[in-house]
Amino acid sequence: MASETQAGQVGGAVLPLPPMKWDAWGDPALAKPLSEDIKGLLTAFLGVSAEAAAAPLAAEDVVLRPSALSPEDLAALAAAVGAEHVSAADADRLPRAGGKSTPDLLRRRSREPQDAPDAVLLPGNEEEIAAVLAVCAERRIAVVPFGGGTSVVGGLDPLRGSFASVVSLDLRRLDALHSLDEVSGEAVLGAGLTGPRAEELLAEHGWELGHFPQSFRFATIGGFAATRSSGQDSAGHGRFDDMVRGLRVVTPAGVLDLGRAPASAAGPDLRELFLGSEGAFGVITRVRLRIHPLPAAKVHEAWSFPDFATGAAALRAVEQQGTGPTVLRLSDESETAVNLAMTEQIGGEQVTGGCLAVTVFEGTKEQAEARHERTRAVLLAAGGTSLGAGPAVAWEHGRFSAPYLRDALLDAGALCETLETATDWAGLERLKTAVTAALQGELGSGSLVLCHISHVYPTGASLYFTVLAAQQGDPITQWDAAKRAACEAIMANGGTITHHHAVGADHRPWMDREIGDLGVKILRAVKDAVDPVGILNPGKLIP
Repeated sequence: MASETQAGQVGGAVLPLPPMKWDAWGDPALAKPLSEDIKGLLTAFLGVSAEAAAAPLAAEDVVLRPSALSPEDLAALAAAVGAEHVSAADADRLPRAGGKSTPDLLRRRSREPQDAPDAVLLPGNEEEIAAVLAVCAERRIAVVPFGGGTSVVGGLDPLRGSFASVVSLDLRRLDALHSLDEVSGEAVLGAGLTGPRAEELLAEHGWELGHFPQSFRFATIGGFAATRSSGQDSAGHGRFDDMVRGLRVVTPAGVLDLGRAPASAAGPDLRELFLGSEGAFGVITRVRLRIHPLPAAKVHEAWSFPDFATGAAALRAVEQQGTGPTVLRLSDESETAVNLAMTEQIGGEQVTGGCLAVTVFEGTKEQAEARHERTRAVLLAAGGTSLGAGPAVAWEHGRFSAPYLRDALLDAGALCETLETATDWAGLERLKTAVTAALQGELGSGSLVLCHISHVYPTGASLYFTVLAAQQGDPITQWDAAKRAACEAIMANGGTITHHHAVGADHRPWMDREIGDLGVKILRAVKDAVDPVGILNPGKLIP
């Protein structure tokens, strides 16, 4: 890289890197080239040729703006966490320069000087985190907590706010299973544990958490809590915040240990101030979670519905009757058709059109079969046609792999990004139509807007959109215009600005309309109480 590293000032160590590639999603070993089917789709629908893919930018060719930290700043930070856990090396700063949204990845490809945190810190315990926050408050250094690096809403952007410098606080060393209460069905997990590692530790004792968002392989327990994550098994296990029974948070003003009992009437639930706080109020260090025994049995079944409205009504009936699927999802006609063109994604010839729904059931053999039969009866009565287990098994097998396809599409000159929202059942079709029209209005009639219901509730559901278009001009500017139009449509049609991707910097302009002026004042009052200098993740969450 262009600038000389400063790691020698803090012991010369290069820190362990995040698990994901610096300029793409996930593990490079799992990335796949575009299939001939997908290349054909790009040409036919978008007019993009995969053969014209640009050569990737090498990490050593990236230019980062030099670290703004003084030798004295670095020495003070090293005293807080140990010199071997601090680095201002470009090789450590670059992988933590942002998250994994499409604009993030496009910015990584630029040959212009890029922003990055001025140093990276790896604290090992709460005392070291408190010491770091004290140093940063005294020296006016902004702090961005970092988990798995999977944010897609600008939550990890190295924004400095009113401060001259910013550091990335990587929590990977907080990776322990602290306790397991098999009587209560609870476990205390370190914030730096990744989803797979948390499941491994619990499985050794016969338990699981069962939280499987698309970011599962890389995201962390602390990140799940800080962003109010929703997993793909939410129909059975609930959102991540439903699983949280307690948490510990280090703030610049002190340490909070929240959640004394399964339920309480002791005033407002202070856990809710930190679930979804995105590192702006404090650093989550431990989370106490509801867990359940590893399921003894699993049953899969896929369904076809003639149209999205019929399928959505069927999912509503299942959820409102409480028949108990662990997974319940529905793709619209466009998403089903595109997935059908990529037959390896959904099980081949069994899917012939319409709208594909996926159901999965878990528990003991008797529980899984009973839940399956109850749900099956509802879906048949609602107009569904069973496709057997194959497409549902195929979906489960590939459910964490879609972001790898996005990387290849970006390389080929296609614009590919996602966004999500939620509303009540009565307004679902109206919201879907409005967001689709807004996106196509900005990106042109040749763009593809795909949608699925990813999470369901008795009173409503979420909508998850995937957008494909040909890159035109500056693709970041192109997507920003489309995203703004979609967000305006969401606000005008009764949706929430985010269902599970969080607020970050990208959704912050709409937060005042989401929660109102008084709501913004409340958030600012909390911020002033726990972070009076304002060092924690400036420019995120709070308008």
